[in-house]
Amino acid sequence: MHIDMNTKFMLHIANLILMGLILSACRGVAQPSAPAETATQAPADTKSEPQVLNFHNWDTYIDPAILTSFEKKYNAKINYTTYSSNAQLLEDVHANPDAYDLIVPTNDMLEIMRREELLAPMNKANVPNLKNIDPSFLNTPYDPGNRYCAPYQWGTGGIGYNIKKTGREITKWADLFDPAFEGRVAMLDDPRTPFAVVLLYLGYSPNTTNRLEVEQVRDFLIQHAKQIKTYTRNAGQDLLAKGDVDLTMEWSGDMFQVMRKNPDLRYSIPEEGTIVWVDSICIPTDAKHPELAEKFINYLLEPEVGAALSNYIRYASPNQAALPLINEADRNNPALYPPESLRKLMFFQADLGPAVTAFYYEAWDEVIKTHK
Repeated sequence: MHIDMNTKFMLHIANLILMGLILSACRGVAQPSAPAETATQAPADTKSEPQVLNFHNWDTYIDPAILTSFEKKYNAKINYTTYSSNAQLLEDVHANPDAYDLIVPTNDMLEIMRREELLAPMNKANVPNLKNIDPSFLNTPYDPGNRYCAPYQWGTGGIGYNIKKTGREITKWADLFDPAFEGRVAMLDDPRTPFAVVLLYLGYSPNTTNRLEVEQVRDFLIQHAKQIKTYTRNAGQDLLAKGDVDLTMEWSGDMFQVMRKNPDLRYSIPEEGTIVWVDSICIPTDAKHPELAEKFINYLLEPEVGAALSNYIRYASPNQAALPLINEADRNNPALYPPESLRKLMFFQADLGPAVTAFYYEAWDEVIKTHK
């Protein structure tokens, strides 16, 4: 159909007016869209894609139910991976600095990571449950003001043993080197901790910076190579439970986990003193989801969740609000929650700096090479 120019012009004007009316109407109904956008950001919106939280933790160090309940509550998906030593943790973070949103270093490793600027400051406004922590675990030398981390669990290093096999109570580090147990002893595969134990046994500081004392420990361990069946990263308790060894240098919680199933297994804090440690939950500098990580830290510090964690993994809780909810037998066990008289004989492993740490590692390499 042919349309003349005047008619075409009038139709064009009519179309413009009509479009203006349509757009005006659309803007009128579109105004409520702002609250809808806010709603999609709410953590309880289960229709949105789950947020991913990358959690890198020690072996056997969480109740899986805690992960599941957090995922449901915050519409999250936790990617949970593990490591078996602080040295491995440091290697993992160096290799993949943005791969993890949460990590759990021990106090001396926390100092190292803080010095290397591998930790992000924690926004305490997002972690109000920090108030539940026992003040003795706050504002520590390794994390002044808890700028970076929240305490996760704490415990001691000691001796696990099978009393049927040893025939007597084990009370001293010296018992590990009793010839009666030759080839039946496991020790931790760690450049610092076995040295700290032997330093205590020899009457030295477990944090010595004296190279001659470190070399003396090296020589002692080499001379007693036949005494040690194996050095293991985190499985001494399992070797003991299977009967592969009769004594093992181990962490308190790992021993209490296997003691549940075997009444012949014991855990002793040696009378010479021992290592006390605190593991803290931290956010790496390059974490991709720091706000979700802070939500998890705050969730973990709820009294019920903190108690569930300690009741499951059998380590001591720094959460004073959780203590009334912890199993009574554990709460009253002096090997798990040592009295003040024993705590006076306990030492933190300190960060000794790169130069001193290097000669610990050198000495340790010689011990391991000789043992193989």
